[in-house]
Amino acid sequence: MAEEPGRRERKKQRTREALVAAAVELFEKRGYERTTIAEIAAAADVSTRTFFLHFPTKEDVLLANARVRVDLGLRVIGGRRPGEEPGDVLARAAEEMIADTWDTDLPSGLAALRAGLITSSPVAQARLLQRLLSAQVELAEGLREAYPDELDAVSAAALVGSVAGAVGAAALTSLRQGDSPDQVRDAMRRGAGIAVHHH
Repeated sequence: MAEEPGRRERKKQRTREALVAAAVELFEKRGYERTTIAEIAAAADVSTRTFFLHFPTKEDVLLANARVRVDLGLRVIGGRRPGEEPGDVLARAAEEMIADTWDTDLPSGLAALRAGLITSSPVAQARLLQRLLSAQVELAEGLREAYPDELDAVSAAALVGSVAGAVGAAALTSLRQGDSPDQVRDAMRRGAGIAVHHH
């Protein structure tokens, strides 16, 4: 008998979480560069093939929840409220994305791991920056579509870039200080507020 879709989805999610947890532990213990995909799969008690069903590369484990976050942001932008300013809708999108980070990547240790790797591993750094830039392009396009009369492509990109840059820099600084997940979330919120409202 086939598994019901909801159950299959939960099982898939549990496997993803197990792979992320195993990767975080191994990266911290053995170092990112020295950890192999086979070792991550073995630690999560799955096959290497199963690893690849969830993540195309080792770097993609670091971005396990990135797609979900971009989609959250796009949904907020797409459902903008009547009369809502671009900066305000972007602030709301950032808030949703920050809340998701707080729920997932901060408690799992993934956010702290990324903060360390972005300066120590050229391979990881390249993948993280590539993903960040493509996310910014998607969000800027979404913002432009939501505000066709108010924003041109450059303005939308600048607005998204300023918020993403502020949130990222605030998170990185907070993580490097060894702040708690709550403090990191608050730092990210502060970063978004500074970028949108310039204070």
